[in-house]
Amino acid sequence: MSNSNHVVIMAGGIGSRFWPVSTTECPKQFIDVLGCGKSLLQLTVERFGDICPPENVWVLTSEKYASLVKEQLPMIADENILLEPCRRNTAPCIAYAAWKIKKRDPNANMVVTPSDHYVNDTQEFRRIIKSSLRFVSDSDAILTLGIKPTRPETGYGYIEAVLGTSTLSNKEVYRVDSFKEKPDVETAKLYISKNNYYWNSGIFIWNVQTIVNAFRVYQSPIAEVFESLLPLYYTDKEQDAINERFPECRNISVDYAIMERAEEIFVFPSDFGWSDLGTWVSLHNKMPHDINGNVAVDSNAEMLDSHNCIVYARGEKKVVVIGLDDCIISEHDGHLLVCKMSEENRIKEISDK
Repeated sequence: MSNSNHVVIMAGGIGSRFWPVSTTECPKQFIDVLGCGKSLLQLTVERFGDICPPENVWVLTSEKYASLVKEQLPMIADENILLEPCRRNTAPCIAYAAWKIKKRDPNANMVVTPSDHYVNDTQEFRRIIKSSLRFVSDSDAILTLGIKPTRPETGYGYIEAVLGTSTLSNKEVYRVDSFKEKPDVETAKLYISKNNYYWNSGIFIWNVQTIVNAFRVYQSPIAEVFESLLPLYYTDKEQDAINERFPECRNISVDYAIMERAEEIFVFPSDFGWSDLGTWVSLHNKMPHDINGNVAVDSNAEMLDSHNCIVYARGEKKVVVIGLDDCIISEHDGHLLVCKMSEENRIKEISDK
């Protein structure tokens, strides 16, 4: 474990696709989606247990979720919970974390990760993260983890890697040729037919000086906001200043802001049982199934003549499912969802009301 390693967890999303369990008041990262007794946020912190000390773990979230973060992560100091006054996508919030970390530790190495992903092989995940941190500590590289695709997925962006020659300092790291938008089915099939395309995990590793310089070059207005606030970090004036200046930042993802513009971009091809758990169907695919392909997440459920269904009803009520195929059944706080998996994209219509 290195005191120069820092982990930044992005936990500000609204996660509405897991309605009715996930709501805007309590998004999926704060919920025990897997039925294991821990929220996705808690599992994320746990994965990095031997990567850095607790004082080097940072959580970026909305002001409205501050109490949930403090409740679930009591070991995280208040000054390490960075509150966004409004949604501005990933670039501004990552810049905020980078400048604040840099003030405390100018030589810091950073891992930036979403809070709501699933990782099956934690040991392999940690090996790759540690190797990645060593790589960026000795270079000005910006590194992302690319996930080996297992199917022609249209819900993820892709990374095209140059696999001919690995880097000199790490034989598992390769230069990125290009980033690809979420494809249609035929394009996704073309990608996975090749051996140099990977899913974009949204997990980034870099030295703090590298990412600060990248913002100065490619997103100077964002850099100027957080550079101007340097005297106020770690003071009682910081939050008021952030509330005033943060809304000035452009609403842009770090992918568009930095990753697709910078030159020294690399990918670490990875395979550790990853999923972004963005939908009920993705959760169904990751959980243990019965002989008929059904999944009951911490639920008192009985399924008869039913196939490929998922039930999430964490109460005392018994759920009986008879003669249904490819369905989502979820109950929470007085709301009941029964939905064909093929209609899952319509859940957002209800959750937004």
